Amino acid sequence: MNIISGTRFGDIEYEPDKTLHFPEGLIGFGHLREFVVMPQNKPGPLFWIQSVEDPALAFVLTDPGGFFLDYAVAPDASERRKLGLEQDDECLVLAVVTVPPDRRITLNLAAPIFFAPKNNRALQVILEKTSWQTRTPLPQV
Repeated sequence: MNIISGTRFGDIEYEPDKTLHFPEGLIGFGHLREFVVMPQNKPGPLFWIQSVEDPALAFVLTDPGGFFLDYAVAPDASERRKLGLEQDDECLVLAVVTVPPDRRITLNLAAPIFFAPKNNRALQVILEKTSWQTRTPLPQV
């Protein structure tokens, strides 16, 4: 077991072989490759990933399909290779969540994260020629 002394969650024990690996990092944070998925303390669609390399950085993620039923993106052949996915392997789509001071939550739907559960690899991509935005407001219910 290793320990991260994070600023948001305090000391976090984790197993290095169970981290979420981004071979290309996150957009704007290319140097960050390893993250710990934080256990959820309360039920809901949002969850945190904590950087192993930088204890000050953590991101909120969610499945955008739960909020936008028409959001349908999938990795292309090159992205599937980077993720180590074969034809029938599962690939989940996630979005980075932003909660600004005014609490108007947005999702980055223009740069989804593809996640391969079979090997804990993830890849954030920028969609080209899309109407989805980097700050898509969360629908009001």
